[in-house]
Amino acid sequence: MKQNSKKLIAKNVKKYREKLHLKKEELSLKAGFDNSYISKLEANKMNITIEKLDIIADILNIKTIKLLED
Repeated sequence: MKQNSKKLIAKNVKKYREKLHLKKEELSLKAGFDNSYISKLEANKMNITIEKLDIIADILNIKTIKLLED
């Protein structure tokens, strides 16, 4: 079953963050976001802008499109 984009982003941010052994709070701080931002994002409780998605992808050393791939 195809996932909606919001769920897919949440799943992929978590997957790539964990590959780098980063805590949610560490990723939030590196990105300049509120301390709980990544927690809310991974819990699928918020929408994200393209600009913020680009920032997260850059920190995770991946292309933004990777966060949208199933």
